[in-house]
Amino acid sequence: KELIKKKPRPKRQDIMAGVLIIGAGQAAGQAAASLRQEKFEGPITIVGEEGLPPYQRPPLSKGYLSGEVGVDKVLVRPSSFYDDKEISLQLNTKATQINCSSKTVTTDNHQKYEYDNLIIATGSRPREMNLPGSELGGIHYLRTVSDVDSIRTELGSAKKVCIVGGGYIGLEVAAVAKTIGLEVTVLEMESRILQRVTTPEMSEYYLGLHTSKGVRILCNTRVTSFEGNDSVVRVMCDSESIEADLVVVGIGILPNVELAQKAGIKCDNGIMVNERCQTSQPDVYAAGDCTNHPNPILKKRLRLESVPNAMEQARVVSNNIVGGSKTYESVPWFWSDQYGLKLQMLGFSADGEKSIVRGKKSENEFAVFYLQESKIVAVDAVNSPKEFMLSKQLYGKVVDPDRLADSTSDLKKMLE
Repeated sequence: KELIKKKPRPKRQDIMAGVLIIGAGQAAGQAAASLRQEKFEGPITIVGEEGLPPYQRPPLSKGYLSGEVGVDKVLVRPSSFYDDKEISLQLNTKATQINCSSKTVTTDNHQKYEYDNLIIATGSRPREMNLPGSELGGIHYLRTVSDVDSIRTELGSAKKVCIVGGGYIGLEVAAVAKTIGLEVTVLEMESRILQRVTTPEMSEYYLGLHTSKGVRILCNTRVTSFEGNDSVVRVMCDSESIEADLVVVGIGILPNVELAQKAGIKCDNGIMVNERCQTSQPDVYAAGDCTNHPNPILKKRLRLESVPNAMEQARVVSNNIVGGSKTYESVPWFWSDQYGLKLQMLGFSADGEKSIVRGKKSENEFAVFYLQESKIVAVDAVNSPKEFMLSKQLYGKVVDPDRLADSTSDLKKMLE
């Protein structure tokens, strides 16, 4: 029998520079995949600082930290995908300069890459603490696989864990540490945990959840320094000191915009893009955490730190590169896993003037709908995937609050 070999995609480096992607996170991986789905046949190159192909970050503070999933499960796509689709991965490589005039990018190994279209997907980095003792061993930030590998190694011998920051990352780490039997303290400088991202109602729920598991949470508490010889042994606060042999800091992130700024690309709390994810420079796009973008549904500009946003922007960029006219128009949504409970969030609860609870908080299965002029503008759903999915269709619609609160009523009928 004759073996028929599949003809390889023609090499086109001689006639075009193709698409260059800086960054190797969720947005980068999705952009490369979407370009091939859009039938783009030119060269695609991803330049990433880490040694792994594009991977997802949300599982890092959840399943990957706990050891429930391996690194292969956090990859956006298997390594073989990039070979199959002729996507070049330049890993352990840092982009150091963008020249928009010559349409080139220089890297730390003195390579120069040309591009026809450039996608900046540099993501973000943890906000660091600059306090006495910050350089001590045992103090960690959580952003990369390498970060989590280090934390996991120390969790094995740790007894007392201190989490600085009561946001979702901090609480997810606290849940993992407590589940494996460690003594856990969470320090939050605001008056309540999750203050920047949700309502007092949900803050109270998660405070109760964590304290019921034995986590100690101190609000209105500011860290002043860290003490120890080579490794941290104590976290000093303005009110007391906390013994700890492992510290995880989660006090927010900063967009990586420095490379874009140096290239003369407009930035303001992120890389400024339009509805097509185009930057202020021709043929230069941006996607993911690093962007400040317009949202026509919410009628304001946003910088979002979420996987759905990164993926949708990547699809918009890819479509426009091949000559399409797709625009970004999505309602933001997020999720968090703690103690086996999945929280799914749609929109921003701060946009609501009234809240309606459907289900029972005491049973850890409920949804809080936020209304503005009787229209659903946000939802927080705990272990309520059906309510969450239907809320995406109900978003912006006028609803009957009584029917919404009645868990026996059929939400699907409200769509009619």
